Amino acid sequence: MPEARAGGGERGVVVSRRPEAAAGGQDAGNAPAPAPRPAAGQVPAQQAAPGGSRDEVRYPPTPWAQQIHELATSHTGPAPAAPLSPAPAAGLPSVPAAEQDAVVPWRPPAADPFAQIQRQARPAGLGRRLAARLVDLVATLAVGGAVAYPFVDRAADHIDAKVDAVEQAGVTKQVWLIDGTTGGYLAVVLGTLLLFALLYEVLPTARWGRTPGKKLFGVTVLDVERQEVPGFGTALSRWLVYGVLGVLAVGVVNVAWCVFDRPWRQCWHDKAARTFVARP
Repeated sequence: MPEARAGGGERGVVVSRRPEAAAGGQDAGNAPAPAPRPAAGQVPAQQAAPGGSRDEVRYPPTPWAQQIHELATSHTGPAPAAPLSPAPAAGLPSVPAAEQDAVVPWRPPAADPFAQIQRQARPAGLGRRLAARLVDLVATLAVGGAVAYPFVDRAADHIDAKVDAVEQAGVTKQVWLIDGTTGGYLAVVLGTLLLFALLYEVLPTARWGRTPGKKLFGVTVLDVERQEVPGFGTALSRWLVYGVLGVLAVGVVNVAWCVFDRPWRQCWHDKAARTFVARP
């Protein structure tokens, strides 16, 4: 509180402040601002030490796991939505997602198809094959001989007439055995043999896999890969290769090749058509 003094003839006023009040005012001016209240969930670790600043409030450090989680959530966007399972087709029941993601364990097949084919595919023995081929060959030669027989005498008479004409002319001239006349006879015989082979060997092989000779000895022509009866194209190519090789005088080598061939015991015409002779 101020005090007033009066001295002599002068009037003066001396204003003084008490030390306590001055000190109190100085302390009030230098008083620190109140410490901020801790956020919810945070508790001060300890109060300020004596003689230190009153606003020094220490909080416990944030764990590393929480800091990493906060950084990850602050830099990444919202979690992607779960993929929607495709809608089931009309008329089909829906399958839960848990059953769609389920892994079905592998089970060995009840019957191995390759082992089954291997058990069924047994190449026929050479004796059966040779006997069946001889029966078919005899049948073919019999038909060919029956067709050619009427033309033998005609062809012989035609050639004798050509030779007699050259002798009567008294000249040296080469006489051809095959000309327009005998060539026609030969064409008729070969055409008949081709037609007979088509009906006797190609068609039965394409339909049943066997000729009459093969049926007699229980052997069948099968496709190597499908283990089925070959079609018409395969049967035709098989017979053509066999016939051409026979005309070229290598038919014996072709037939003997199956003796050394493994595992299907194929001849050349079998290899060309990708077939083999099996015994069911």
